[in-house]
Amino acid sequence: MSAEIRKEIQLEIAHVLFIDIVGYSKLSINEQRAAVDELNEVVRASEQFQKAEAAARLIKIPTGDGMVLVFYTSPEAPAQCAVEISRAVKEHPRLQLRMGIHSGPVSGVADVNERANLAGAGLNIAERVMDCGDAGHILLSKHVAEDLEEYERWRPLLHDLGSCEVKHGMRVSVVNLHDDQIGNAKPPRKFETVYKRRMRLRWAAMAAALLALAAIAAGAVMFSRNRVQSTLVAPEKSIAVLPFENLSEEKANEFFADGVQDEILTGLSRVADLKVISRTSVMQYKTRAKRNLREIGAALGVVHVLEGTVQRAGGRVRVSAQLIDARTDSHLWAERYDRDVADVFGIESELAGKIVAQLQAKISPSEKAA
Repeated sequence: MSAEIRKEIQLEIAHVLFIDIVGYSKLSINEQRAAVDELNEVVRASEQFQKAEAAARLIKIPTGDGMVLVFYTSPEAPAQCAVEISRAVKEHPRLQLRMGIHSGPVSGVADVNERANLAGAGLNIAERVMDCGDAGHILLSKHVAEDLEEYERWRPLLHDLGSCEVKHGMRVSVVNLHDDQIGNAKPPRKFETVYKRRMRLRWAAMAAALLALAAIAAGAVMFSRNRVQSTLVAPEKSIAVLPFENLSEEKANEFFADGVQDEILTGLSRVADLKVISRTSVMQYKTRAKRNLREIGAALGVVHVLEGTVQRAGGRVRVSAQLIDARTDSHLWAERYDRDVADVFGIESELAGKIVAQLQAKISPSEKAA
């Protein structure tokens, strides 16, 4: 092997433009020769080709149905050359080309005639990228596209296509280089299946999301309907006596407020056909800040709610009570009682009796306490 060839067999990063004549194998021998001649004419007229060749920074490799141009200048060189070729072939309508570009390692090899040639991933991937396209396409590897994105003038021309499966199950990420004047804006046929699959998955995801929303909406409607029904089907003769609030400064008087509630519950429980909610069930509403009478009525299944306050100062006590229609949150009756506290238990019984009497008059006029 000659010293010149050994020198050329070195690993370098090159910028590769792979060019293929579409439909070449279907042409007659004369047509093939004419197509190759046209391609050579178009490529040699490219300004980028001429500059790289003049600087001895270009290697040209014929492939039979096209050629490979290996630039050792910049990542822009093969892209700019492809743009110039794409414009020029408009004057050669019979010449249908597709092009692929990649930057990667290449190294020199010696062929059977001991002539220098090139091989490496840079060439292989450029060819795989080109194979993803159809006539008119200028396809770039994702790596090249990322390099070109650093230059503002290239950004509007870069259109990501996604990944494409090529030989040996390998997948390459491909970007389509085009605008209104150069390249081919139509997605390559190899990507149509991918796009259809994506659309099916997208529609499936949308359908699943819509079904989920429909289920949520149906659940909300059912929940709302159940809440409404729970209020509508509540017996008219039903009541919940909420814990009375102690307004006294001394918290020790809390037992007095609880006693008033207990006496009222006991009196109401003697009324026939009256649904009275147990003390245990209503004690969860002892904190007034959490009270919403509509929600409480719906949750407990009652139409009426009784709430009130107890305030004790010195030898006097004031009890206020109000009867509420939980369906409309409207007041049906309210009363205030002022008494001495000499006999605490007597006061509780007296107040409870009067409140029960008033409630009976409002809830069940025809019934009397047992």
